[in-house]
Amino acid sequence: MIKQILNRLPRKPSKSADNRDGGTSTFPPNASSSSRSSDLSGLRSGSLNATSLAGVNSNSTAGLNHGNKLLHSAVAKENGNSAVFQYEALPNFRDVPTSEKQTLFIKKLNMCCVVFDFTDPTKNLKEKDIKRQTLMDLVDYVASVSGKFTEITMQEIVKMVSINLFRSLTPQPRENKILEAFDLEEEEPMMDPSWPHLQIVYEFLLRFVASPETDAKLAKRYINHSFIIKLLDLFDSEDPREREYLKTVLHRIYGKFMVHRPFIRKAINNIFYRFIFETEKHNGIAELLEILGSIINGFALPLKEEHKLFLVRALIPLHKPKCIQMYHQQLSYCITQFVEKDCKLADTVIRGLLKYWPVTNSSKEVMFLGELEEVLEATQPPEFQRCMVPLFRQIGRCLSSSHFQVAERALFLWNNDHIENLIKQNRKVILPIIFPALEKNSRTHWNQAVQSLTLNVRKLFSDIDAELFEECLHKFQEDESREQEIKMKREATWKRLEEIAGIKAASNEPVLVSHRVAPRATSG
Repeated sequence: MIKQILNRLPRKPSKSADNRDGGTSTFPPNASSSSRSSDLSGLRSGSLNATSLAGVNSNSTAGLNHGNKLLHSAVAKENGNSAVFQYEALPNFRDVPTSEKQTLFIKKLNMCCVVFDFTDPTKNLKEKDIKRQTLMDLVDYVASVSGKFTEITMQEIVKMVSINLFRSLTPQPRENKILEAFDLEEEEPMMDPSWPHLQIVYEFLLRFVASPETDAKLAKRYINHSFIIKLLDLFDSEDPREREYLKTVLHRIYGKFMVHRPFIRKAINNIFYRFIFETEKHNGIAELLEILGSIINGFALPLKEEHKLFLVRALIPLHKPKCIQMYHQQLSYCITQFVEKDCKLADTVIRGLLKYWPVTNSSKEVMFLGELEEVLEATQPPEFQRCMVPLFRQIGRCLSSSHFQVAERALFLWNNDHIENLIKQNRKVILPIIFPALEKNSRTHWNQAVQSLTLNVRKLFSDIDAELFEECLHKFQEDESREQEIKMKREATWKRLEEIAGIKAASNEPVLVSHRVAPRATSG
């Protein structure tokens, strides 16, 4: 009975409805995605009723307290299941006096803090279109504004950008595809359904960072370390359009905010470390390397020790993951930039390549040979001489490869004039190392193109130094005859063992095999 009486009494409106009607609730830049989704759950699920642009006047926005409240109202009906929401468009900037444009700009920023659900393309169509048009107005305003942005304006800009961009990414399940890393490139990338809004927000952020009216000393308070870390987290997005925008935005931030440069480099390093040594899964390595390629290009000489450590600890180990083909072009460019900046790093780079040289992956080996050619092209004779012995041992193994593309790519090194000159100058060391591989290729390799290229290289050495060539040929023939003798002795030994085993088997006697410990003891 008491419950029935209480149910008839009018209920007090909820606090969430009061906040939407003009309370002090705001969206801080560091708000989590869960809190944003709970605040906007009613907006996403309710039936929306947007007013037209013609019906908006100064009275409809008077209660916004300088634009710090969202431009939407909610009247919840506790007795029923429905709720009525209003998401109103604001006037264009050209329709208001110049003195009111900044206030209108902040109101539009707050209006765009409402995040819509794009998983259902049929929901909130009119409201999404209003927000999209409002975002475009903001982009045009930032591009044409005259006068420095105030601190309050910057705070609202970063708040709106953070609410729209910083979200938890939902990658496709890839746990079972680690061993198939080379197949990831063939998969269709996942396109974010909210891209129609995200793209304009990214464009807005890019225009804001690049604007001459943005004071870096003031903006660094809001585009801070926390903002940069969250921006870097978005590089793992599966949407290539988003990663392309992120690359441009981060590069502009790096150029404008000099105080953040060391932090950005360190944060990118940490992403690489986690990728190399823990996950081997990240969608944005190529874009991050592309940014770094431009950064490395601007390094002053002599190179700082910090930059050399970055090369040794991050860039060279990036050759380790199986999915290197996803970013190898950008990685190779960064490595080559270092060698061109400081030729003394060539020895370090080449030995690093040899450390991570693939053993069973032929396509990866071809990529390494291509990168090796670019590095050798920037290598000077003193650095070349330090690493040429282990280097040409590996090249000799590539020449002997049964995979024709590996052998062919290794032989193409002689087509480079600079590398050919380095080899000629050090032929007395190099030719004895690779001669067996050249001789065997010319005789027995199954691929005609490899045989032809091998004969050209042999002729090159023969023309340069006939005496050295004959010495190597003579030694190869001696080694070959020695191997043949050892092979014949081995075969004779096995044949004799088979005969003894056959005799013993006929007489049902056990065959005892001696370990021959005694002869070794007497010889010592």
